[in-house]
Amino acid sequence: MTGEGHGGVSAWAELLRLPALFTVPGDVLAGAATVPGRPGPHTLWAIASSICLYEAGMALNDWADRAEDAAERPHRPLPSGRIHPTAALTAASALTATGLALAARAGRPALTVATPLAATVWAYDLGLKRTPAGPAAMATARALDLLLGAATVSGRVRPALSSAALLGTHTLAVTTVSRHETQGGSPLTSLTALAATGALVLGLGRRSIGARAPVKARQLSTDRHELAHPLRAALAVVYAATAARPYLHATLNPSPPLTQKAVGGGIRATIPLQAALSARAGAPVSALITAALAPLAARFAKKVSVT
Repeated sequence: MTGEGHGGVSAWAELLRLPALFTVPGDVLAGAATVPGRPGPHTLWAIASSICLYEAGMALNDWADRAEDAAERPHRPLPSGRIHPTAALTAASALTATGLALAARAGRPALTVATPLAATVWAYDLGLKRTPAGPAAMATARALDLLLGAATVSGRVRPALSSAALLGTHTLAVTTVSRHETQGGSPLTSLTALAATGALVLGLGRRSIGARAPVKARQLSTDRHELAHPLRAALAVVYAATAARPYLHATLNPSPPLTQKAVGGGIRATIPLQAALSARAGAPVSALITAALAPLAARFAKKVSVT
């Protein structure tokens, strides 16, 4: 239906920030890579759950920001009248319920992680993002999303904590820069994000402490790490190049357009970071699958903004 207040496909794609959707599966795959076992059907349920919870956050974000968007972003789907606020809130609620149901289908450990993930998403959108705790809340959500993958495969999350910390740090940096993207940021904020990117590249150079394979398959695990090492290095370079350049530009000139480009670059850099984390954990196939999502994200980003 495309009438007033209902919105069409393009309006919903804009509301849900469709290109950013491609940054979601890599969370679960990177988490799954850190624990013994291989991704299977349950991992697909976890990815579907992650996607639903992420998109719930997108819809809820615009519902919560509808008054602010009316002043600063009148072209957005809600203030422009293309989507009714009630429809956005209903979508957020339905996507959250679906995401939790899919997590339950993936297993009790997955639901155990997905429940605080959903709570964090709602807490962020309904209040925390307007407080100093906002970036930390967003970082927590991303970290939990990665832990969802580990919990689904093995029921354990401890081996994934290192990767979750790296992904959370990246998310913290991007979210901090995004807080003032419409008014323009500060050179210090973008410079800090740039420094965080450098630190993350160094972190990617350290082998994951998680056990990718059982002891009896130690040699196979070693072979996978050897195969993944050059891939990890290449993906780390891609990550650094994608995030660092726009951060540098925003540091030199923190205008709204360049700050928004810095945020977009940070979001796009999430995919090579996830892929590098999978390679770091000795899962080159998961790394390549994740990396393959980047061109799709770039293609859709030409039509729909990711910020």
